[in-house]
Amino acid sequence: MHRILTPLTSAVTYSRWLHMFIPAAAASVWFFISDAFWAPLLFAVPIGLIPAMRLEEGIQAQLLLTPSERGRPDASIAAAPSSSWAERWRTVLWLEVRLLISAGAILALWLPVASIELVLSAAGRPPGGLAEGLDPHWWNVLLAPLPIVPLLVLVVLGGRLSTAAARWLLGPTPTDRLTVLEGLTEELLERNRMARELHDSIGHALTVAVVQAGAARTANDPAFTERALAAIEETGRDALEDLERVLRVLRESGTPVSRRPTLAEAERLLDSARSSGAQVDARVSGNLGLVPAPVSREGYRILQESLTNVLRHAGPVSVRVTIAVDDGRLELEVANPLSGAAGLPGSGSGLRGIRERAALLGGKARTESREDEWRVSVSLPLDGIRWSDAVHRSSGR
Repeated sequence: MHRILTPLTSAVTYSRWLHMFIPAAAASVWFFISDAFWAPLLFAVPIGLIPAMRLEEGIQAQLLLTPSERGRPDASIAAAPSSSWAERWRTVLWLEVRLLISAGAILALWLPVASIELVLSAAGRPPGGLAEGLDPHWWNVLLAPLPIVPLLVLVVLGGRLSTAAARWLLGPTPTDRLTVLEGLTEELLERNRMARELHDSIGHALTVAVVQAGAARTANDPAFTERALAAIEETGRDALEDLERVLRVLRESGTPVSRRPTLAEAERLLDSARSSGAQVDARVSGNLGLVPAPVSREGYRILQESLTNVLRHAGPVSVRVTIAVDDGRLELEVANPLSGAAGLPGSGSGLRGIRERAALLGGKARTESREDEWRVSVSLPLDGIRWSDAVHRSSGR
């Protein structure tokens, strides 16, 4: 008994009933014009062949038949226009099935009317509608609840039948599923990129703060301490801006990503390293303005991570930075002297992140110790034809 009554207490049962009434109302208008019951079925053919009709029917079905799945990427009913003739004819068949199911909804309208007629017949009024032919009598009141039973059966079964038909005829096609998977993949790539970027930014700021604080404590020079605090403040502010930008994107998926730094602003990274005590010799050749935005942004982060590794593992040493734009490629190299084990990179994710960024843009990254130096060399192509759409999106385009 509980299983029988449970559907009657569910809101979706009555939203599905409403879904059954919508085509019934449209067909009723036609019956005022003509008694040709087959005309709405014929008229549904050209309507269903319109690509946007599948989108409209999918949205309506999600809203009324499966409201718990509305907006979910794995919804069992697709909300997308027809992209092939097969999908158009499936939409036509769905409209035909929906019109036939609506006939049950029209019958359901007469059942409560029959209950009312039975109640009124107890007062001596001859019953009409489905109860027509019965003699008026007081015991007709006892029969009044009987039409409600098939009414409830029609509401529940009709709604389930409509839902099953919608999932069969309006369900996602392999193309729809592939589109959903591509969207999820792009979202994961974007979140992974933001995680790497946040790691680079926060890691750089903390490294600068630690190095500056240690140098200021040992220098015992008020002027140097003031410069160190200013550098800590500047790098901390930049890291907070990056953190706020990433959190804003995560909170509001529709919010556009604010502008990210490029190699044109590399000087502030070099100044930050210099203020930490490192002696930076920077050489820039070629026009950085010719570097495409995705490459320039990733190049900035690679340079940031490389300088962070130098400060973290080698301390305030001399650093040679080379940035060159030549022959359709961006060449970037950061070299610092090895000072024992302290000059070697740790086992963190910084170098792996550099290699991943380079590979994402079709480039190469090489890390090695050579001639008493630790070198990070990165080569990135400037030819956008070599990048895939996923690379563009995950790079923040």
